[in-house]
Amino acid sequence: MSGAAELKPLVKSLNSASTDEEIITILNTLKQQAKITEAILRESKAGLAVGKLRQHASKRVADLAKEIVRKWKTEVEREKQASGGGAKAAANGKPPAKKSVSAPSASSAAATPTTPVTPTVSASGSGSKLNETRSAKSDGIKIEYTGDKTRDKCAELIYDALVFDSGAPSDLILQRAKEIEKTVLNDNGGTSAAYKAKIRSLYVNLKDKNNPTLRESVVSGDLAVAKFCRMSSQEMASEERKAADAKIAQENLFKTLGAEEVQAETDAFQCGRCKQRKCRYRQAQTRSADEPMTTFLYRM
Repeated sequence: MSGAAELKPLVKSLNSASTDEEIITILNTLKQQAKITEAILRESKAGLAVGKLRQHASKRVADLAKEIVRKWKTEVEREKQASGGGAKAAANGKPPAKKSVSAPSASSAAATPTTPVTPTVSASGSGSKLNETRSAKSDGIKIEYTGDKTRDKCAELIYDALVFDSGAPSDLILQRAKEIEKTVLNDNGGTSAAYKAKIRSLYVNLKDKNNPTLRESVVSGDLAVAKFCRMSSQEMASEERKAADAKIAQENLFKTLGAEEVQAETDAFQCGRCKQRKCRYRQAQTRSADEPMTTFLYRM
């Protein structure tokens, strides 16, 4: 299997898989694909589906997803070098022999104006340094659709955050950036301080290199723009960050409970309500030093 039409059912099954074993089985099938190209990855959205799993809670799933992503990146890069490597060789100052092979090709001539798309392909791969420098400027995108400099700049910030390590085409990311900016504007009634603060919060969380799942979910449409714009920083955090925060909260709770004074059991007191004598008590010096300690009773 090599066509996008044959990959789409696998991608759909991967997105709906509920167990680690199902996911691994589908990933192994995807790994064995005979031929992967940029066009196939884009049309089937396989790059986005597999890319999300790099942050999976299961180490087996995450490692296999990373391996497939690296493999696909290598194949796509090899394809680009075969079709349009001449322009890249000239830019890198490589020997002209490599340039002369691809120079007569029509595809190498077409490669020059589509340079912004180059990081898009490898971004669906492993997030190399080249992809991490992708931005509206490098993509040749000029955002001036509102007539308001503040809004246009905020939309550009969101674009830069979404495009970071992304394998999606520029027009899709631009559409998402505009939708996010408009939603935040409507939610805050204009370009107020709250509007700017929310844009900054979304930008910081989207640009987090340790949270690629959030970016990919927004770009692919799995996470609705309206819902995303109303999420808190805690809700947008990566699974690793959430797990770490939960662990810290649990440790703090344990320390709080551990710091409580020890309670002893006794039958020396009787509850005035239920008349039972089994209770716990603790003592604390709540008054001045020459006063007796206060006894706190807890019915068991």
